[in-house]
Amino acid sequence: QVQLVESGGGLVQAGGSLRLSCLVSGSFSRINYMGWYRQAPENERALVARIFSDGTTNYADSVKGRSTISRDNAKNTVFLQMNSLNPEDTAVYYCNVFGTRVRFGRPTDYWGQGTQVTVSS
Repeated sequence: QVQLVESGGGLVQAGGSLRLSCLVSGSFSRINYMGWYRQAPENERALVARIFSDGTTNYADSVKGRSTISRDNAKNTVFLQMNSLNPEDTAVYYCNVFGTRVRFGRPTDYWGQGTQVTVSS
């Protein structure tokens, strides 16, 4: 059973910072990448940042330069540090793992339940 449990969301004033964490439980044969997505009301879920197995990262243009994704493999945790937050960052943030549970299996998306981030002006 795979579980992704996010934490660290909440209410923050514009200009502030948050650090989101996602604890991943369950075994994987291979993790292609781990990432964060977000979904604001009436919007589609969109990529915020992801980190690949070789450490390569990529970011949405809207958060580039003020966000950092990282992972602690020993703790099976992925983090998203977000700085200089603004009201447009308000959304539910979802943790994502794209990987394979069995050898030679097809990679699949796994999702957390989401954590609300609200930025007040």
